[in-house]
Amino acid sequence: MDKRLLTDLKAAIRSIPDYPKPGIVFRDITTLLGDARAFRRSVDELVQPYAGGRIDKVAGIEARGFIIGGAIAHQLSAGFVPIRKKGKLPHETVRIAYSLEYGVDEMEIHSDAFGQDERIILVDDLIATGGTAIAATQLLRQMGAEIVAACFIVDLPDLGGAAKLRELGVEVRSLVSFEGH
Repeated sequence: MDKRLLTDLKAAIRSIPDYPKPGIVFRDITTLLGDARAFRRSVDELVQPYAGGRIDKVAGIEARGFIIGGAIAHQLSAGFVPIRKKGKLPHETVRIAYSLEYGVDEMEIHSDAFGQDERIILVDDLIATGGTAIAATQLLRQMGAEIVAACFIVDLPDLGGAAKLRELGVEVRSLVSFEGH
């Protein structure tokens, strides 16, 4: 990715200090989503390595992963599957529990969302510690999906999530990174 594009995308992301708690800098992509050019360029850059290849579905993690994942699925002519928090899907689901900084949460997916050996791209807005993306990876693999890549607009490499996904054999694609957390 060229340096100018990287600079443009970073500038389109709002940084909010001390949110949700002191010492954290929240990387808010809603400003990028509201900038038509930056949003389009982000989707195009995330799609580019996979265009023309076989991608059956894009799985988006609630909630910003739905926005980005839906756009990526459209560009790849693939289906879209939401990965939701427990209790939000109306049909039979498969569920996984995962650790959060202060407790445990669960995410689920419809049990009939994927066929065996479907090629999937996992999408969310940001990767930090990787807990949610790792749980989603485990859930997708449990269902028999082949994860082609995990795509994010923002990586916070100091928190190690992308490295943990790579250790699981998942290709990670992110557009911009920010130091710290």
